[in-house]
Amino acid sequence: MLQKIANHWWLYVLRGLVAIAFGIVAIVKPGQALLALVLVFGAFALVSGVLALVASFSSAPYYNQWWLLLLDGLAGIVVGLIAIFEPGITKLALLILIAIWAIVTGILEIVVAIHFRQVLTGEWVMILGGVLSIALGVLLFIFPGAGEISLIWVIGIYAIAFGISEIVFGFQLNNLWHKVEKAVNPAS
Repeated sequence: MLQKIANHWWLYVLRGLVAIAFGIVAIVKPGQALLALVLVFGAFALVSGVLALVASFSSAPYYNQWWLLLLDGLAGIVVGLIAIFEPGITKLALLILIAIWAIVTGILEIVVAIHFRQVLTGEWVMILGGVLSIALGVLLFIFPGAGEISLIWVIGIYAIAFGISEIVFGFQLNNLWHKVEKAVNPAS
């Protein structure tokens, strides 16, 4: 079971790279129109959701809590599609949408990390990513009137931090996969 899940470590790394790319765009181009942010965020949430779905389905035969990643993926896809096909959403509606998504994703990331806790020593990285997601969502609810540029920067910083945590988790899974391979095939 664990070997099969760890074999798909690259999905987490890819998801992290997408998050970092989104974060960099959000920070470097803060003056862009809100429409651009909506579309870029929508693409990020959609791709992230699809990658989470792929990870959930690939781990389903081996991991009892695969449905947590499925929920994470579905949330990302729904939010991404709404943002892409309804780009005229007001800033406040977008803010609420992003806040809800960040909180749901954060909770699910923490739950998944806790389930991996028995096989990984660095599960705290994924937990940190979940905590950052929840913190972003809460901040967006508390300060809905924040300026557009500061909102974009906060989201960009969050995306980079989340991406780094996903990449670290992915490489931890890769290392675990290699350890399992060595244990199963000591001659290789």
